[in-house]
Amino acid sequence: MQEFSKRVSQKVAKLSDSQIKLLLDEMAEKGEMMDSIFQSIPTGILIVSNSDSNFRVLLANKAAERLLPFSLNPEEPSCGSLPVWEIVSDAEISNFFKSTFESKKTNISNEFTVQSAGGSVRFIDISVSPFARKSELVGSIVRVEDVTEKRNQEILLHRMEAMAGLTNIAASVAHEIKNPLGAISIHIQLIQKAVRKKREGDGLLPDPKFVENYLDVVNSEIDRLNKIVVDFLMAVRPLSVELELVNPNSLLEAFVEFFKPEFTEKNVAIESDFCRNCPRVLMDAKLFREVIVNLSQNSLAAIKTRFDGVGGKISIRTEVSDGKFRLRFSDNGSGMDSKVASRVFEPYFTTKANGTGLGMAMSYKIIKEFSGDIEVKSELGGGTEFTVTLPVPQLDKRLLTCNSESKECE
Repeated sequence: MQEFSKRVSQKVAKLSDSQIKLLLDEMAEKGEMMDSIFQSIPTGILIVSNSDSNFRVLLANKAAERLLPFSLNPEEPSCGSLPVWEIVSDAEISNFFKSTFESKKTNISNEFTVQSAGGSVRFIDISVSPFARKSELVGSIVRVEDVTEKRNQEILLHRMEAMAGLTNIAASVAHEIKNPLGAISIHIQLIQKAVRKKREGDGLLPDPKFVENYLDVVNSEIDRLNKIVVDFLMAVRPLSVELELVNPNSLLEAFVEFFKPEFTEKNVAIESDFCRNCPRVLMDAKLFREVIVNLSQNSLAAIKTRFDGVGGKISIRTEVSDGKFRLRFSDNGSGMDSKVASRVFEPYFTTKANGTGLGMAMSYKIIKEFSGDIEVKSELGGGTEFTVTLPVPQLDKRLLTCNSESKECE
């Protein structure tokens, strides 16, 4: 169109009136076609002038009028002297336009929610880029895109992922519940059969010891079911965390002192190496103790699998470096291969015959609530080390490093 106009301007003096009329008709037709294309673009387009800093709308297509909540039609003559933000009814969008244009920002975008005439909520993305003519900045191009479907797809995807996770957990719980229910059913049937046989015979009840044995199994399986349900609720329910500044070394020292007799009884040596002047860390002391208990139970089980006697050892060490507190909890037990180690924090994954597979999953969840991280390194037949990393609050970050030999944090 631009090249066509240049050629016309160069030859217009040599053309007759009829030729000029034909050219004008052709130009009008091309102009109508360009306007039709502009109006048919599904993305909203506004051309905003910045001459004399009036920031009025020069052009607006139908999509922009449909997507943006205009209080006045941009094509109305009364809008000719008003800046674009004064003809937009949504306060957030209006403020966005005003701050963007008055501060002369370019290549900026933001996302907003607007309510359609039918009452549904729509997500729109508004971006502003420079508009230049003949290498001169004359205004801005505002692009308005409806991203509702994209956002709805993201929400749906997140819901599907959450549902998939819950489905897996529910399937695992169903599997865990199925076995004790089966045992309960079998033993109740045995009791019923014995009672029925006696009543049909001599009428005497079965030997008390006989009934009690079956009932003990039933009660045991009921307790197991209760634990599965409680653990499941713990896994899916948000944690009630009461964060406070706590010295983690004090908690670890108390733990070692309390559990040392149990370790000694099981022929497991425990070594501790805590750095001095340990900074306080934001945590829930009760939940942190639960993590340590879970780690110790896993270590004891791994040591029993490997040694089943003398030779087991657990090491608990702490250090502070780079503004982080680190707890290294290691053992010389049976260890894990890389496949098992990669799944150790998954809910209901366990290698123990009587394990629920929720201990380490809960530990992971707890440490994440403390804004920390927990990692595992293990080698089959070569022991396991868990590393818990927690951030040191700003007020204690002067304690940046801890010398393992002097045990002094500096």
